[in-house]
Amino acid sequence: MSALEIVYCFAVIVFAYALRGGTGFGAVLVMPLLALVIPMKALVPVWSILSVVAGASILRHDYRHIAWADFLLLMPTCLLGVAFGLYFYKMFDSPSLARGLGALVVIYGALSLRASTRPAPIWQLPRKSLARLVGLIAGAIGTTFGALTSLSFAMYFDAIRMPMDQFRATISAALVTMGVVRGFGYFVIGEYTSEVWVLLAITLPMSLVGIYFGNRFYAELNERIFRPLVSLTLIACGFALMVK
Repeated sequence: MSALEIVYCFAVIVFAYALRGGTGFGAVLVMPLLALVIPMKALVPVWSILSVVAGASILRHDYRHIAWADFLLLMPTCLLGVAFGLYFYKMFDSPSLARGLGALVVIYGALSLRASTRPAPIWQLPRKSLARLVGLIAGAIGTTFGALTSLSFAMYFDAIRMPMDQFRATISAALVTMGVVRGFGYFVIGEYTSEVWVLLAITLPMSLVGIYFGNRFYAELNERIFRPLVSLTLIACGFALMVK
């Protein structure tokens, strides 16, 4: 990586992880932006470790607020989704993964734009069925492309109107669990190369700086402004994914 690319990565990661520290999600913004300068095959395994570090830093203070019932509803199908995701990740090379992520970006961006001009949809599926579907999608897509896991969880928790403290803690617990399982899976299939470890050494300090600012920002939040922040962050994620 050149010096300019390192500076670019620093700015993107600090901003994205400040959102992650403040809301419990939002680091999804960084994946399509970093994929412009980093091969997907190196970026995806690194992202699993960074997700664990970021989530653990939040849970260190907020673990008491985890909504265990909702967390346990998601996990079984999440783990099944990880197995599917590892299979597809192993099949594709970096350019193919980048093109696949780009296709998801276009689809999600189009749906986001459509939803922004219409009333919020009424969820037809029962809560348990919806949780299982979200878990399967988050596990499979997140493991294949390294992105959209947190966004899937965030949309589900927002749809069920989860309180602010539980939202942040539960999504962090889900991302830590997913990061550990995915990271182990990438290790088993031999994806932690020397290039990945070098990239991790560069990006880990950047993510910690972002989380620090995000935690300070979260201390100033209240329920009244949290919901609009969630909505704006989801919209920002959609636009960031569209331009990948």
